Amino acid sequence: MEIKIPKEVRQHSETIFFGLSTRQFICAVLAVAAAIGTYFLTKGTLGRETTSWVCILAAAPLAAAGFFRYNGLTLEQFAWAFIKSQVLCARPRVFRSENLYCKVMNRKERDIYD
Repeated sequence: MEIKIPKEVRQHSETIFFGLSTRQFICAVLAVAAAIGTYFLTKGTLGRETTSWVCILAAAPLAAAGFFRYNGLTLEQFAWAFIKSQVLCARPRVFRSENLYCKVMNRKERDIYD
């Protein structure tokens, strides 16, 4: 019997069903539900091929949300960080150096001459 132990303990994730974590499983179920709902909504108005593409487009973001990880962030955390950095706090960053040594020396010179 072999048990695989990840090199990094923080990478461990509990699997519940078909080797998926709880988050992945819930997102997969939601993706299937979205695909089924989209199919029944569009099967009468669109052709079969177009309906299948619409179902894929409806299910793909939900399925991707369960598996997306970027630097340890989930999709929601990554989206919030992106919106915050690019939209909410988007302004030019100005770098201004501050030479503390020069300030202290100038202050000492003023104190000497005063």
